[in-house]
Amino acid sequence: MVERHPPSAALAASLQDRRTLAQRYAAVRAQSMRLVEGLEPEDMVIQSMPDVSPTKWHLAHTSWFFETFLLEPHARGYMHFDDAYRYLFNSYYEAVGPRHPRVARGLLSRPTVRDIRRYRAHVDTAMRRLIENADDATLTKIAPLIELGFNHEQQHQELIVTDIKHVLAGQHEMPAIRPAPKPSPSGVAAMDFIEFKAGLIEIGHDGASFAFDNESPRHKSYVAPFRLASRPVSCGEYAAFIADGGYRRAEFWLSDGWAAVNERGWEAPLYWRHDGDRWTIRTLSGERRIDEREPVCHISYYEAEAYAAWAGKRLPGEPEWELAAVGVAIEGNFLDSGRLHPMADSAHYTPGLRQMFGDVWEWTRSAYLPYPGFHPAEGAIGEYNGKFMSGQMVLRGGSCATPADHIRPTYRNFFPPDARWQFSGLRLAEDI
Repeated sequence: MVERHPPSAALAASLQDRRTLAQRYAAVRAQSMRLVEGLEPEDMVIQSMPDVSPTKWHLAHTSWFFETFLLEPHARGYMHFDDAYRYLFNSYYEAVGPRHPRVARGLLSRPTVRDIRRYRAHVDTAMRRLIENADDATLTKIAPLIELGFNHEQQHQELIVTDIKHVLAGQHEMPAIRPAPKPSPSGVAAMDFIEFKAGLIEIGHDGASFAFDNESPRHKSYVAPFRLASRPVSCGEYAAFIADGGYRRAEFWLSDGWAAVNERGWEAPLYWRHDGDRWTIRTLSGERRIDEREPVCHISYYEAEAYAAWAGKRLPGEPEWELAAVGVAIEGNFLDSGRLHPMADSAHYTPGLRQMFGDVWEWTRSAYLPYPGFHPAEGAIGEYNGKFMSGQMVLRGGSCATPADHIRPTYRNFFPPDARWQFSGLRLAEDI
């Protein structure tokens, strides 16, 4: 995902102070390493399904990104840590060259986790020198790429959390690698529906600060009058759908979704298990009884769509969600809290629409497609987003695994409609 606009005002100011840019680099890289505290080397090499990557791969690939797009072309005399890493840690950049197959990342015992830590240190040293020693013209030129690298690593921080959760959930007993969080606030707010009028609106990023290329260009979109739920659907509400035979009633499901239910044996969200007369959920703090007040998560687009049909509602479209989110404070339960699990609604959230940001990504009914006038950037960086605009659905709002300064109202996340290992939930909408 590439910044296609001039550097933001905040970034331009940081160019006058190289220390600011270096501090930002160090902070982002340190956050990635904090996330793997408590993991054993054995945890960090497993690939539990094709969509999951080993933790050590994420740590290496984010370093490969800085090495490939910044150090190779711009750091004079840069020496590769290991030439084999060009092949091993390329993700999907065809223009860069061949790569190790994604489905086989978990088969690599070498390089070791210790090697990857040394690789990160090597890249970090070179990046600090590049930031310190580049002339002003060069630094101005590469600053947007450095900022892109920050945001790229933050995306992989979220993937580190979601992927290692999938790995650990596959163990005989779910290990707790994080302390149990404080209980969610008591009670759960009633679900109200906020009304929005019809109109021709503008959506998409305005170019005033960093954004990925799939968020632009800003363009007009017409929305009919609609209502949007004040909060996401809770675990208790979703459990009522299950109890009413939701996973056994074809009338609520899209055809592909019904096929997935039957082929894969879905009976509940991922990580839910039925234990006697109650549901439990596996979390990074261990397995526990579900909290009916928390937003339901780890559901696919198909499940979100089916629940909405059962409830007599629908999912919001992208323009509707963005219209509602603009002006809502970006606050809530993010990666920074260390909770790494959704929490129940709380009075500290903005009245009216609550939990628009954080806790769970919210499925929309919009397919992931280019905005009118979208053109990918030239070269390998242009492969970041545009090549995936087929067969995926858009999610909005961020989750409990998203860094707080990484999300905004225009941010477009996207996954295939059957994806369940992300912290994905839903918010209901209805026509007027």
